[in-house]
Amino acid sequence: MRTLLVVASLALGLSPAVAQQAAHTMVNAEEVQWKNAPPILPGAQMSILYGDPAKKGMFVMRLKFPANYRVPPHTHPVDEIVTVISGEFNIGMGRKFDKAQTKPYTAGGLVAMPPGMEHFVYTDQETVIQISTRGPWALNFVNPDDKGQLTQ
Repeated sequence: MRTLLVVASLALGLSPAVAQQAAHTMVNAEEVQWKNAPPILPGAQMSILYGDPAKKGMFVMRLKFPANYRVPPHTHPVDEIVTVISGEFNIGMGRKFDKAQTKPYTAGGLVAMPPGMEHFVYTDQETVIQISTRGPWALNFVNPDDKGQLTQ
């Protein structure tokens, strides 16, 4: 059910221009339009640059996490390619959040994961990532009661 809510939330957040995909898309950094991410990632922002995460096919999405943000262990049903646009993206693999087991990636860094790979994330500073993958996309927490959160 939570998966369905995430996909539905993403679809509702699409701008009309992206929802009615043209033959090509071109977006400069200053043209990115940020919206609140779905409630599963409270405090984060998102922008769908290309495609529709709720539908079958390629899409590109940016996520902006504030400083001191944490995404508990989770998986995705499809391959995920993450490119760091700015800030520092700290990611670790496994079912349990362990900050000591993370590795930092900075602007230009890339992380590619197969479907079902359990991983977790935190930021010490505002961080923007770009996710390139195919839909339908979802974020499935290992512990279904988890959600993203600001830490102190």
